[in-house]
Amino acid sequence: MCNLNHQVEIKKRRTFAIISHPDAGKTTVTEKMLLLGKVIRTSGTVKARGNGKYVKSDWMKIEKDRGISITTSVMQFQYKNILINLLDTPGHQDFSEDTYRILTAVDCCLLVIDAAKGIEERTKKLIKISRLHHTPIITFINKLDRDSLDSIEILDQIEKELQLSCIPITWPISCGRNFQGVFHLYEKLIYLYNKSKKPSVFKNHFDYLNQCLLKNDINSDLILQVSEELKLISHIYSDFNKKDFLKSIITPVFFGSALSNFGIDHILDSLIKWAPSPIYRNSNIRKVRPEEKYFTGFVFKIQANMDLKHHDRIAFIRIVSGKYKKGIKLKHVRTKKNIIISDAFYFIAGDRFDIKQAYPGDIIGIHNHGTIKIGDSFTEGEEINFIGIPSFAPEIFRRIFLKNPLDQKKLKKGLNQLSEEGAIQVFYPLNNNHVILGAIGILQFDVVIHRLKVEYKIDALYEKVNIKFARWITSDYKKNIEIFLNKNNSCIALDNFNNLTYLAPSQANLNIIMSRYIDINFNEIREQ
Repeated sequence: MCNLNHQVEIKKRRTFAIISHPDAGKTTVTEKMLLLGKVIRTSGTVKARGNGKYVKSDWMKIEKDRGISITTSVMQFQYKNILINLLDTPGHQDFSEDTYRILTAVDCCLLVIDAAKGIEERTKKLIKISRLHHTPIITFINKLDRDSLDSIEILDQIEKELQLSCIPITWPISCGRNFQGVFHLYEKLIYLYNKSKKPSVFKNHFDYLNQCLLKNDINSDLILQVSEELKLISHIYSDFNKKDFLKSIITPVFFGSALSNFGIDHILDSLIKWAPSPIYRNSNIRKVRPEEKYFTGFVFKIQANMDLKHHDRIAFIRIVSGKYKKGIKLKHVRTKKNIIISDAFYFIAGDRFDIKQAYPGDIIGIHNHGTIKIGDSFTEGEEINFIGIPSFAPEIFRRIFLKNPLDQKKLKKGLNQLSEEGAIQVFYPLNNNHVILGAIGILQFDVVIHRLKVEYKIDALYEKVNIKFARWITSDYKKNIEIFLNKNNSCIALDNFNNLTYLAPSQANLNIIMSRYIDINFNEIREQ
């Protein structure tokens, strides 16, 4: 096991991801956290397109052009002597698979919800994935300075649709133009909202409350309403229980406005107090714990062309155990090759910084020369593979074709690299020379076309294709696969990792095929 210093380093780390439906304010939350962590000094502009100011976590050219987050940014900063590894995941609805996979690399999630919209479709999918890993979830109800749903109604939605019991930690004093701040129910303090200044803080006694609110020109009806709400929630909701939080049974709930940097400090304070320090990960052989002496880690993300001048590819590794030291010799378990890592990086958006040492919970980037894949494990010699890093069946399909057919070889190389990132899935039908792309959302195809042009100098187009579903096919018996292939060759493709895939033209077709071949597994999720 590790020494005392190692244990101290582990205990002072928190690794979490911010997840949300598009436009809930996730990137603004990230930016305000970086401000509080003193990583940046001034706020950027979320949808800036030409003034040179961009959100720190959005660094790709297409992100700056469109004002959306596409890739996952990895950021590290300190807050009150705790080292925070923050993964800012893609917020746009078309960039979800990367988000899903990121959830395997974190120990906690911050869920951001738009107070005016409540629970939205993408939120449900993200929470479903996080619940598979029993990841603790902190919830932030954002945009209280705008007209909002009733606060209790939002909590009811969370409990019914996400199957999470809510424990309010702060409670809003009205919303929209009347938004006056929040009660911190556990600190017994009132934080009064001032858009242009730091919030005023008052002791939470009702007599004193009346005095404070009246000084801020709040009418007596609002005072009565807030008082009644506080009495109501004290009877409806249980007290916070850290054990239940760590089991992902309950979620502590905070209210505020990220754009005005109101309530973000409450989230960070709870994160360093309640979120777990780095926890164990499951391998194919055993549980690997952070306190162990020897280095282990797994690749959860690959990003190509972070530096266009060098066309480099970076593999992002979540450290599970041991310690990274510059010049460490690691075993790439899948290839059984040993490599010396002397140039690992950590990132703040597109900026990289050399790492001399790193500990469990940290995310490091290493150069990938085409041999590293998502899901790969690295150790100091032990033959173990970390499990539970998923690929999800695409929801939309397009055929890609070239303006110049002579670029076919370049196209395959570019698509190989983009698929290794998990940015797109590529399928090669067995009965023709088409190249089929699969993605979660339609905009991802535009990203691929854009990146092929900018990063690989390839002009390509895409068109609709008669495919509705993709399912990876497996069986316990090779003979079953052979029979299936002979009968259904026209719908079979190989993905970019040579996995057999059934491409169904309709739901009815998929249902019939699945009922006809009960010895074949049609997998919607495939582990790397």
